[in-house]
Order: sequence, then structure tokens, then C-alpha cells
Amino acid sequence: MPDVTADGLRVLFCGINPGLMTAATGHHFARPGNRFWPVLHLSGFTPRLLKPSEQGELPSYGLGITNVVARATARADELTAEEYVEGGRLLTAKVERLRPRWLAVVGVTAYRAAFGDRKAAVGPQERTIGASRVWVLPNPSGLNAHWTAATMAEEFARLRVAAED
Repeated sequence: MPDVTADGLRVLFCGINPGLMTAATGHHFARPGNRFWPVLHLSGFTPRLLKPSEQGELPSYGLGITNVVARATARADELTAEEYVEGGRLLTAKVERLRPRWLAVVGVTAYRAAFGDRKAAVGPQERTIGASRVWVLPNPSGLNAHWTAATMAEEFARLRVAAED
């Protein structure tokens, strides 16, 4: 699954891993029930609702997408602890190379597993990677019933405001 990146982005969003629909289409967050694209728009990151097939427009807004783990699965719980740790190592190297202002990991469980931070919560983290700050966002999967699109958009908007400073 190719990343959508550029040097010096405002925010590099990092999904857990590609789902099967994403892997089949080549578009990040492609499953119809995933709320990433609507929440990205509702939070003010994009001026209109983008379709997954329009992901190539993200760098023009200072945004990009990557994943913690490259392997596609039907569910994130199919990933191993080792895959998360290795993904965190590779993600760190990627962020050091690309130097986004913020790395935004979508999914607190994935962040905890990838970076060995069992107490992490949604929001800005103390950790930095080089000069890049880190923010943990709620997982936009339709399986995440703890967050509505509206409450998710509020958290994404908090990051957007921080990324504009």
C-alpha cells in the first residue's frame, strides 16, 4: 500500500494497517463504513469531503497518510505484537526522514503497541520524533463505537488548530 507523503507536511496521519478493501483498491481508509474522510472534512482539514480515490490531493493541504504496519488484514486484531513494534521502528525512521510538523496515529491501541507506551491516551503526546510532535487520534473505523463522527471531528480539529501554529 503506497504512502501518500511529502517532505515537511503539517500532519502525517498514520493508520494501523490497510484493511482488505484498502489493499484491493489502493486507497487508504477505503471501506465505506470508515469515518476518516468525513471526519477529516468535518474537522476543517479539507475544504470538501474527499473520496478515498482522491487521496493524492492530501499533500496540497499539507497532509499525508501512512500506516504502522504494512500487512493488510480484515481486522487490526490479526496483527502480532512483533509487527507493531517493527512498525513503530519503521515509522520512526519515516518520520525522521519526512519531518512532518505532527505525526497523528489513528488508534490509541496501535500507538501503545507500536511505541511501548501503555498509558497513552487520545491527544498530544510527550514523545517527539526528531522535531515532529505526536498526537494520538481515535480510530475512525466503523467498529469503534466509543467515538461518534462528531466527537471524532472535535479531536481532529484540536490537532488541526495545533498544526496551524
